[in-house]
Amino acid sequence: MSFSRADTSVLGRWWWTVDRWTLAALLALIAFGYVMMLAASPAVAERIGASSRHMFFIKQVAYLAMAAGLMVAVSLLSVKGVRRFALLGFAAALLLTAATLVIGVEIKGARRWLPIPGLSLQPSEFLKPFFAVVAAWLIAEGKAPGSKVWGASIALGLFLMVAVILKGQPDIGMLLVVSAVFFAQFFVAGMNLFLVGGVGGLGIAGAIGAYLIFPHVQSRVHRFLDPTSGDSYQVSVALEAFANGGLLGRGPGEGRVKNVLPDAHADFVFAVAGEEFGMVVCMLILALFAFVVVRGLMRLLGENDLFVMLAGTGLLTQFGLQAFVNMASTLHLIPTKGMTLPFVSYGGSSVLAIAIGMGMLLALTRRRVGARAGDAAGDPGLPPALAAGGVR
Repeated sequence: MSFSRADTSVLGRWWWTVDRWTLAALLALIAFGYVMMLAASPAVAERIGASSRHMFFIKQVAYLAMAAGLMVAVSLLSVKGVRRFALLGFAAALLLTAATLVIGVEIKGARRWLPIPGLSLQPSEFLKPFFAVVAAWLIAEGKAPGSKVWGASIALGLFLMVAVILKGQPDIGMLLVVSAVFFAQFFVAGMNLFLVGGVGGLGIAGAIGAYLIFPHVQSRVHRFLDPTSGDSYQVSVALEAFANGGLLGRGPGEGRVKNVLPDAHADFVFAVAGEEFGMVVCMLILALFAFVVVRGLMRLLGENDLFVMLAGTGLLTQFGLQAFVNMASTLHLIPTKGMTLPFVSYGGSSVLAIAIGMGMLLALTRRRVGARAGDAAGDPGLPPALAAGGVR
């Protein structure tokens, strides 16, 4: 893609103001998603008796193509547009997530999906990025000079509402991610230490409560501490795959783990990458995730808009934490948790929700002349026409 520096069209302004390095890293992860689906999905489809060995791959090609387009489309929004989009999206996702408790499809003891012809929608995936932005907006409004809005209290009330719904499904992993994002935003906002401590205490109490209340959580913790105490088949096979892959891997299509691992195309796709492409490619995938998070945080360091800073922090925390949980679970560094690897694992709802979140991040971190001191002078790549007119 190439635009003249004097191009002031919508796409021209977008190209010269968006963080192209972060965009390139995200597109590289999407490309890895294509490769991993081609490697893992046919074997999984054949094992479960699907009508087409390439069913998963064809669906994921469509999902990833939609994700790339959706990410770019959302990144075109202004800061005000991101707020409005997130508010509408949060309201819709909250209602749909609550609806899963009544009309949701039960899979493995949990009601997290709504039946839609041709696919299953998991609305809680969309709840994560939208809640991060809405919570950031409320906290920022509450801290604005002269504001009479109890933004932090309203945000806390919405968080508790989301927590109750996610507990009812139950989806403890999703709840922990949302809690971590909310706590990070409270901390960055410089809220009263007692309030921050209270939010942190709620998170700790919730984790302990989940362990005491839900048998499947207890089982995962016990199997992590003592693999011989229960069925640790998937983790054991995943670790064996990494050992077989070594430094450079066995080669594309030569892996064996995808033939025996139930979730090789989803939660354990990182193990397939380790066996077929080796530690070098796994480290490259890890580096891409780290690059997106670190670069995003660095761009937020000089941000004067509290909303942008908090929303960006929440979206990056969610993205990085989800990647960490998936990879660490596969490597048996933490108790196993069914969580997809962003853009790499199979899953339509997950891929599209992450694309929306990263699209909002790209929109919020675009160069906005006048929003930060020295933006025009400090960005030699900003076209003079845009520097003169301003970008909002």
